[in-house]
Amino acid sequence: MQSKAAGKTDIGLVRRQNEDDFLIDESKGVFVVADGMGGHAAGRIASKMAVNFIKRHYRKKSRSPSARHKKTHGDYSEPTEDLASAIRTANKAVYESAQRMTGFKGMGTTIAAVRIDGARLSIAHIGDSRVYLIRAGNIEQLTDDHSVVYEQVKKELITKEEAERSEIKNILTRALGITADPEIDLAEMSLAADDILLLCSDGLSNMVDDETMLTVVTATSDPALACEQLVSMANANGGKDNITVIVVYINKKNWLYSFISYVIKRFRR
Repeated sequence: MQSKAAGKTDIGLVRRQNEDDFLIDESKGVFVVADGMGGHAAGRIASKMAVNFIKRHYRKKSRSPSARHKKTHGDYSEPTEDLASAIRTANKAVYESAQRMTGFKGMGTTIAAVRIDGARLSIAHIGDSRVYLIRAGNIEQLTDDHSVVYEQVKKELITKEEAERSEIKNILTRALGITADPEIDLAEMSLAADDILLLCSDGLSNMVDDETMLTVVTATSDPALACEQLVSMANANGGKDNITVIVVYINKKNWLYSFISYVIKRFRR
């Protein structure tokens, strides 16, 4: 699947430093947003370290077949398993560094990551950074926030609207680097022509509602312009946190060829 993508990160109007980071690697079809936490410089270190280790995972020129094909969850395709493996590698680096570095114990980061392989989309995430799919004029959140209030929503103790207004909405139940063996949410699906992917930290999703995001990304085919406008809107609405967004447009012109190539590749495995 061919795509064009852009990303932008911004400190916002309240924070003293930017603890977000992101990765765009179109050659590998890998896109990642990370939102660090831990106080002082720990959050910035955690997010940057996580992104760098995921980048390193995909840019290694050679990995052993056993590592490349090892199944960690059993029910997913190789690209999805490999994305999970990259995140586990990043988790190990952040977790072990937090144990060694004075004052950084407990540092961590959210991760929202996708990988495009042919017509397949692999999704992996921990925390409350999000992945959205825009298709046929609709926007759908593909990830569930790992937060206290979202757990309350799932148990029907509060509504989604109440969760959005909650003063504890940013308290996470899961994050990368906090434990040695984190639970990673995985999913995969097929992409279609003209799909749009949006990955973001909560600095955007807390400041700009889903329908506004939909309007912005469907009003243009320029991902850099869409990112610029979304960040500007988040700041105009208060900019209470660091803001990071990646927008990926699926290229309709090359979609059929990519889909046929994907089917042939799957048939030959």
